[in-house]
Amino acid sequence: MEIAGLLDARQLLAVAREFAQHWWLVPVLILAQIILFTFALAGSVFLWIVAPLYDPVMATFILAAGGALGGVGAYLFSGYLTEEWKTRIKNSRSYKLLQAQDNFLSLFAMRVFPGFPHSLVNYSSGILNAKLSHFVVAAVLGIGIKSYIYARVIDSATDSLSLDMLLDISVFGPLVLLSVISALGVYINYRISTKPR
Repeated sequence: MEIAGLLDARQLLAVAREFAQHWWLVPVLILAQIILFTFALAGSVFLWIVAPLYDPVMATFILAAGGALGGVGAYLFSGYLTEEWKTRIKNSRSYKLLQAQDNFLSLFAMRVFPGFPHSLVNYSSGILNAKLSHFVVAAVLGIGIKSYIYARVIDSATDSLSLDMLLDISVFGPLVLLSVISALGVYINYRISTKPR
């Protein structure tokens, strides 16, 4: 729309930033994310709304709070929806194998990996009865780290109106590396726990 001359992005951003001065916008943004994540909808789209409006630290707080609280809502909701189904498959080998991978590193690796769907983590954790403490800490840290990195880039890009920086390896590379290291930790833990004694 900017290229076609239908929209002046700088003017739209200036108007939107005036709204960001109101105290009520922060709870509204967090609540909207909670609702979307709880029902497995695209809550991550708020990155593109919040990051241009607030400095990276405040944007990280808003995104991590909304993502983590919405994740807990989805965790509880999916657990409630699948209660009857879980009782039928609890003794299956597949269920036990997946439930054995319930640890902080697995959840954290999925949270920080670029583009990994949060709804999949939220709902599968609720269905598999993942430890809520692991789930919450991984959500806050994973979403927080990823949000800060992306918010910093988007904040810088709003000055130049160029999002090419998001495709730079220096932006998504650390997230992939952090995710791979976490997954490696999961694999090492699995190998140690399955070693015959």
